[in-house]
Amino acid sequence: MEDVLPSGLLEVCLLVGAPTERVRALLQGTQRKLRNLPPLDPEVLSVFVPPFISRDDVQVINAGNNFNKGKRRSFRKKKERPKIENVKSFNGEQKAPDPEDVVVPKDIDLIALPQLCFPGGLYVTSESKEDHIHFLVFTDVCGNRTYGVVAQYYQSMQVFHMKPLQIIIPSREDPDSPIIDLDLHLPLLCFKPEQVLQIMTCILTEQRIVFFSSDWALLTLVAECFMLYLHPLQWQHTFVPILSRQMLDFVMAPTSFLMGCHTDHFDEVSTEGEDLILINIDNGDISHSKVVEEELEIPDVPAQAAETFIKRVEGLQLHFDLELCHLRASTDLGEVQTRRRAWQQKLNMDVQQTMLQLIVNIFREVKDHLNYEHRVFNSEEFLKTRAVGDQPFYKKVLETYMFHSFLKARLNRKMDAFARLDLSTRSEEDRLDLMFPTPRRLTIEKMASKRVSAERRASRRMVISMPNLQDIQLPEGPTRNSSLRKVGTGLAMRTPPKSITTFKIPEIHFPLMFQCVHSYYTDFYNHLSKAISTLPPENSALLARYFYLRGLVSLMQGKLLSALSDFQNLEKTDLRIFPTDLVRKIVETLPRSERLQADRRPELKRLISRVMEKQREVLKIDDHVKNFELPKTHMQLDDFVKRIQESGIVRDIDTIHRLFDALTVGQQKQIDPETFRDFYNYWKETEAEAQEVNLPPAVIEHLDKNECVYKLSCSVKTSYGVGKIALTQKRLFLLTEGGHPGYVPIAAFRDIEDVKSTTVAFLLLRIPTLRIKTLHKKEVFDANLKTECDLWYLIVKEMWAGKKMAYDHKDPQYIQQALTNVLLMDAVVGALQSSKSIYAASKLSYFDRMKNEVPMMVPKTTSETLKHKINPSAGETFPQAIDVLLYTPGHLDPSERLDNAHPKLWCALNEGKVVVFDASTWSIQQHCFKMGRSKLTCMVMVEQSQVWIGSQDSIIYIINTHSMSCNKQLNDHRSDVTDIIVEKKNGTPSEAYSSSLDGMVIAWNISTLKVNRVFQLPCQNLTSMKLHNDQLWCCTRSCILVVSIDEFQLQMKIEHHLRDVCSSFLGFQLFPERDEVWAFYSGSSDLYIWNTKDLSSTPQKIHLQDCSEITCMIRVKNQLWVGSSGKLQGKSKGKIFVVSAERKSVDKELVGHADAVKALCSAEDRTHPAMVLEGIKKASPPPTFVIVPGRSLALNSPLTLDFPVLFCVCPADVATGIEGTFSSKFVKTRSWVSVNMLECRKAL
Repeated sequence: MEDVLPSGLLEVCLLVGAPTERVRALLQGTQRKLRNLPPLDPEVLSVFVPPFISRDDVQVINAGNNFNKGKRRSFRKKKERPKIENVKSFNGEQKAPDPEDVVVPKDIDLIALPQLCFPGGLYVTSESKEDHIHFLVFTDVCGNRTYGVVAQYYQSMQVFHMKPLQIIIPSREDPDSPIIDLDLHLPLLCFKPEQVLQIMTCILTEQRIVFFSSDWALLTLVAECFMLYLHPLQWQHTFVPILSRQMLDFVMAPTSFLMGCHTDHFDEVSTEGEDLILINIDNGDISHSKVVEEELEIPDVPAQAAETFIKRVEGLQLHFDLELCHLRASTDLGEVQTRRRAWQQKLNMDVQQTMLQLIVNIFREVKDHLNYEHRVFNSEEFLKTRAVGDQPFYKKVLETYMFHSFLKARLNRKMDAFARLDLSTRSEEDRLDLMFPTPRRLTIEKMASKRVSAERRASRRMVISMPNLQDIQLPEGPTRNSSLRKVGTGLAMRTPPKSITTFKIPEIHFPLMFQCVHSYYTDFYNHLSKAISTLPPENSALLARYFYLRGLVSLMQGKLLSALSDFQNLEKTDLRIFPTDLVRKIVETLPRSERLQADRRPELKRLISRVMEKQREVLKIDDHVKNFELPKTHMQLDDFVKRIQESGIVRDIDTIHRLFDALTVGQQKQIDPETFRDFYNYWKETEAEAQEVNLPPAVIEHLDKNECVYKLSCSVKTSYGVGKIALTQKRLFLLTEGGHPGYVPIAAFRDIEDVKSTTVAFLLLRIPTLRIKTLHKKEVFDANLKTECDLWYLIVKEMWAGKKMAYDHKDPQYIQQALTNVLLMDAVVGALQSSKSIYAASKLSYFDRMKNEVPMMVPKTTSETLKHKINPSAGETFPQAIDVLLYTPGHLDPSERLDNAHPKLWCALNEGKVVVFDASTWSIQQHCFKMGRSKLTCMVMVEQSQVWIGSQDSIIYIINTHSMSCNKQLNDHRSDVTDIIVEKKNGTPSEAYSSSLDGMVIAWNISTLKVNRVFQLPCQNLTSMKLHNDQLWCCTRSCILVVSIDEFQLQMKIEHHLRDVCSSFLGFQLFPERDEVWAFYSGSSDLYIWNTKDLSSTPQKIHLQDCSEITCMIRVKNQLWVGSSGKLQGKSKGKIFVVSAERKSVDKELVGHADAVKALCSAEDRTHPAMVLEGIKKASPPPTFVIVPGRSLALNSPLTLDFPVLFCVCPADVATGIEGTFSSKFVKTRSWVSVNMLECRKAL
């Protein structure tokens, strides 16, 4: 929440009506009945402006305070000045009203207001009528809304006193979500679910909509409900829920709008207006006015989203009386009201979630057609993937301003309610797609569900039939194609109830003199201070709301420094509600004397510096959105790369370079628009054809649920019979033809022994034939592929080579990259249609060429230890280095405790980005959220719900592991945060220590986030810390210092005094049970070991062979894992040395990186019983995760990696168990290791 503070909850009170003299003049001498009298023109009679005290008193309050200046304007009444109800002056004397003008909020138009207060006209009547209330909405040119309540009295009105108000502060996960103080289920009582969907369609397609009702109040309430139903989308056009009779010509406006009229004007509006959607709230009718040219047709909401919505609405309890039937009767009115309020709050939450689920189900797949780097949306391809019956809806919606704003938010990766629900309901397949981006194909699971759905469900269309929109009839005709993505009906809808806290503000003192108002603010401030002092620090969210309110009260009192102090506390309680713009405005209006006082307070000085610096650094958000268009001019390489990335075909730059070489074979190194168009169209046509593949159940049962058919050959004769050869990511099989199509396995890619392209004699002809030999079959598979033979030969060899590399490197993404290469080959051959097309396609045989040019084998030791690789930069255009790794434990089996999260692996990328993996499935759980824009330096799990992340911008970001968002931060460091460690007492975190590069160490209270102690080391360049036996070991560039944690007294100092070492300390590890400290220096390939009992002796040195420089190290049991850059066969490689602390020697050298190893972490906290492997007698050391940045090398490198790679390696005894045969007992334990290895084997 970063909005500038509004003027107040209550802007202005007005008395509107007809002057007594005018009423008397109208009645005087008339002989007509009162009902026949003409209406009167209502006027503003009196204006009451908060704080309801005189202007002089306001000036006294705001003396020296420039903050509220400019928020109001003067209103001068032309005919008769309103009576100003400012009763007392500062000294209590009666004051005459100002003869010139009335100070009112600048957003309120007092000229048009009287008509809206009496939209049906102001009449004199002798009939007794009940008092009536309705609501107004004023919208300025920026879309900001001001709400009004109109109370119509038909009798003498008594002055009423304002009773004590209650401010309800909900726990807001979405800072942009609107505060809801109305009954959201009202439209569901007025309309059937199908009609609600019709109205939502009209709003989403930005029609010209007019609501009608005989109740003025209902117009605004229902219209506002539909506006809230759209969240997080926003209505971008005119919104006037109440039109007076003088304003009916507004409905002639040519642009989109949403307005409201009394039912008395229905005939007039429907006759005069054109192309209007007319919605009668009273009887639930939906119709349209006259149409200019052709019949107005509004498409229906996509079928699956509509079906899910209707089921959800039918399950809502919309009647409070039904909720009470099982409860005892209560005579306590307060108890009944409390029950009613709680019921309404719960129902509002359910309605919100139901509508949000509808919006997400409609627009979920938009993200699949976005290119974030170039801000491109491929609308044409998005429409092609929609079901035929859904396309009319999307064609209209995609043209709206509302959808354009939605696209901007998606391209800006805004984490709003839509993004959170989409993320929480994302399937495991979708998470894997983020890791292994491949061309879209229908999985076997979706293919099967599509077949079942088509057979089970009749077409359920809800097309609006004009002009009688309210009649919903089942259509006659073919069944609609279902959407490719299965929409869940209940996922993430059972959200826990939000906690509600009620804070009772003090009573308002009367009369409203300056002293009374000042006393009210003082009481308000004291109430909040008492609430803050009694609230436990664990309830930080509520504490933040109290700080926020107290800051606002301080502003009203003119205490700007006190307000800044309260807003500064939000950084440690709930950063989401920090009012950046408001604080900036306060700072800009601070008088010089108060600014000097603020500069003398360190916390306020840092706050001011940070807010003002942030203002200077804020870049204008690039909010343009391009629609993908085919190029019209020739393209050089750079332009071709951009065009291909925009098209969504491939993102990897190296792959696009190879594609460029393929498409320019035998010609100048540029691509003409015709070639690009042919290639693009062939790719998309092949993709569309693959979506229509519909395998029979007899074939589906032989395939894994996540397999996709990527290519089918023509019908050919083979040694296994006649049929089509089908290619998936795992195998080749023959789809036999005849009366009963069947499945005949050809070969799994891992079992292929040889592939040849040859010819066989047939009469006088030589027919091109593909020959595949497998390991476990004596019979060789032959297929007379004729003209397709050369292409299939390239395809099978590339998939075979990719599979081999994926298995050797334990990296499933190689098979995905091979698939992309194969499909690009197919598109190149289809686009070029020339004699050189096969040679051009061979340019894309990347893995097959690597197999022929360099050995693909991973060193044996590495192969035995390596378990799995993942790519944190998946989905990014460029590879990104990983600076820090963190493993956080959890329950691996979600069935054990649903409230516990899975274990996670946190990867800190450059520029403050963080990617989080689910460590039980290795799928992406949270894709790339940002912590500032600086390099992240350290991460630690402080407690189960908090991860602290240190940054070079001197801030410690606190991540809530449940919401996966940063809502707190610590700003007490003045330099780069370099390390964070946690002290535990009796297994419970008690204190956290953070260090910064300038030598400052801060001890934090984890519960309150307050600073317990601060210590400044005598030297700077502090890089890391360790905690042992109440001693803090601090590594600086020049020495290692040991201080006590109680008083920070220096107890030991290890200096680097070696003559042969001219560099500085970079890191160290403790082996206290051996009285040893292991350290390494920058630019060195040696480990140095000190005996802590004899620091004067020369340290022992261990030289690491073929190591250029040590970069990092961690302790794993009694071993030291050392990351480095090294040499292999004369080439630079990333190496990991596993050093025995007991023998002081290298046990293993692991080589699997193309660049220096930058970070290591260990899963030492894993205590799941499934980690005990069969046949292992003792507890095995835990697996270790290793990350290196990517760097493209020459193709003759045996282990080229074109992207950053995450390695998971485990000790030899564990690796042996994993690589061995899995027994039934081992699998039945559902061990985390066995399950994932089996899945890995399937993927490979």
